[in-house]
Amino acid sequence: MARIAGIELPPSKRARIGLTYIFGIGKTRALEILAKAKVDAETKIKDLTDDETLRIQRVINQEGRVEGDLRQAVSLDIKRLIEIGAYRGMRHRRNLPTRGQRTHTNARTRRGPRRAIAGKKGAGGGKKG
Repeated sequence: MARIAGIELPPSKRARIGLTYIFGIGKTRALEILAKAKVDAETKIKDLTDDETLRIQRVINQEGRVEGDLRQAVSLDIKRLIEIGAYRGMRHRRNLPTRGQRTHTNARTRRGPRRAIAGKKGAGGGKKG
């Protein structure tokens, strides 16, 4: 099993997909990394040689932050926004969407499950006739 950047990559996946299991590497960046490391993107993780794994590891280390370093940088950026009182910081503090989405309806993932409001359910209904 290949272990890159502290992550066990799934052996049955192709290299271009397996690299996306590392936080901070998406499909496009995975293809760039494999091209720089001169590794075929369609090779399965279990079929990678030790030399290929080392080359991939080296390219990832040169490229920039992934996993722990990147997670720490993101959390520090969010803390900074909150401290300076930026609008985005306020949205983070209140656990609301930060990129302009509507919240009157939707945004359930960010806001969490609905909370019941007393007397809300039967209001406005009633039988006709």
